[in-house]
Amino acid sequence: MRVIVTRPAAQAAEWVLHLQAAGIDAFALPLIGVAPTADRAAVENAWANLAAQRLVVFVSPNAVEHFFALRPAGAVWPTGVLAGSPGPGTTQALLELGVPAAQTVAPAPDSLQFDSEALWQQLAAQEWQGASVLIVRGDGGRDWLAETLRGRGAQVDHVAAYRREAPVFNTGQQTLLHKAVRQPASHLWYFSSSEAIDHLARLTSAIEPAAWAEARALATHPRIATRARALGIGAVFESRPPLAAVVACIQSIRP
Repeated sequence: MRVIVTRPAAQAAEWVLHLQAAGIDAFALPLIGVAPTADRAAVENAWANLAAQRLVVFVSPNAVEHFFALRPAGAVWPTGVLAGSPGPGTTQALLELGVPAAQTVAPAPDSLQFDSEALWQQLAAQEWQGASVLIVRGDGGRDWLAETLRGRGAQVDHVAAYRREAPVFNTGQQTLLHKAVRQPASHLWYFSSSEAIDHLARLTSAIEPAAWAEARALATHPRIATRARALGIGAVFESRPPLAAVVACIQSIRP
């Protein structure tokens, strides 16, 4: 059984290496393209006003990477500004780029899910009336955390540090896509994003009617699992996002 890793290219390549090291046949098929923002000035302005924020939330490792790619020369993370993260991958990216561990806020390592709701559990006890919050994301996304913070009196702004795009495949990736569609029982789709499933649905509709009832998928969040089932995938397995949990889930379902 080949595991198809659908994360954006940089994360997919890293995950393939980890899965292969665990003895799993894995291949990257990024179903979300990521590109730098078209509005560099907005990110540069966010950096210029970073010290005025009480909290800066990064929605993903991509948000961290692209925001810090436009960091002014010599700039350091301001003292007293919290960096929020929905999960360990984003937290690790922040730490690697110099954000002090004491200034990061993230879900507990044993959280059932890593998402905005789990991050809010770490923030809810604080006073947010009048606080300035910046959310760093791609071009669009869920507004649940922003609305929750606004409901507690915070002033919340967004900045798009990157753009999400439809994937562009090379010849090898096109071949894998066709093979996975035509031989669903010998592949396992690994989804960490509902948007990836939407892109897959569009891509496969141009190939041939996919035998989704015979396909299998692993999803790292209930919302993603629901979207996979809506596509018609016959067997959808749910796993916590950490590598060890994903590996264990894959090993439990391998033929």
